[in-house]
Amino acid sequence: MKKLIILFSALLAVLSAGCYSGSKKPMSQTAFMLDTVSTITVYDYSGNEDINTIINNCFALCSEYEKKLSRTIDTSEITKINTSKGEPTEISADTAQLISLALDFSEISGGKFDITIDPVSSLWDFKADSPAPPSDKEIKAALEHVGYGNIELNGTSIKLSDPNSALDLGGIAKGFIGDKAKEFLLENGVKEAMISLGGNILIICPENRDFKIGVQKPFGMDGQLIGAIVTSGNSIVTSGIYQRYFEYNGKLYHHILDTSTGYPVDNGLASVTITGPSSAVCDALSTTVFCLGADDGLDLINSIDGYEAIIITKENKTVYSDGINKSVTFLTNS
Repeated sequence: MKKLIILFSALLAVLSAGCYSGSKKPMSQTAFMLDTVSTITVYDYSGNEDINTIINNCFALCSEYEKKLSRTIDTSEITKINTSKGEPTEISADTAQLISLALDFSEISGGKFDITIDPVSSLWDFKADSPAPPSDKEIKAALEHVGYGNIELNGTSIKLSDPNSALDLGGIAKGFIGDKAKEFLLENGVKEAMISLGGNILIICPENRDFKIGVQKPFGMDGQLIGAIVTSGNSIVTSGIYQRYFEYNGKLYHHILDTSTGYPVDNGLASVTITGPSSAVCDALSTTVFCLGADDGLDLINSIDGYEAIIITKENKTVYSDGINKSVTFLTNS
């Protein structure tokens, strides 16, 4: 049995809804959280509790993690770190685990992936009524406080050695939360499901079934695909210049920022899609590979077992990591 799910960069249409019957009639719910439209669809369930309750509790779990990890929520652990002015801050084990994983990607990317980007990313307001790029002076000043070496993590204690540094987990937190949501559903009897957190998709599926996840053509018409990944349980995450952007004086500015310049990455890429078992790792890799560029990005992804990449350039040329159509099937529309 195959299901076709279209992977949009920021939104995923609700594919099915209605009452769960226990006979694989899908039950779907949608909520706005993590700054995106999020959908959980359950296709097969063997537990005793009402499936609506399970999905509601899963969304509640996601919300609790958002309250810990969002830099825009005043009471979050990240805000607590960012306002500590260099003093040690005690955090939860989950937050410490996520920051540790982010630091690993900072190391392997040579700082191209860096969660201390907040002083710069806070300058870019993609939701403004009339967005405009910040000034060179503002960016230059903010860049002085960007550097993952400022993070001192010891167990569940964290300190920013630069009191003006600050964390932004936007490149990894959504994937981490998705992994926690998937774990919750599995622990509560869900046998087949799809979790969509914007451009982050997670699949729960028996090995004798599979899903086809459609990868969107950058700046294409709604629903226009370049092809589809076939998977029975992996996560799929896309980062692209068409997710959040604005045009100013005829130039496009997107949300994936270069940690060395403070401006959007400009390396000829339009999107990077990563597939693999962990959504948090896929999330970090999609940003990392994008920032590294096609050549260095492919070198990195080909060195990591279990993860594959589909890279689309601004000219709509598609390049793949070594495992595409070997360990991972990608059906193109060409």
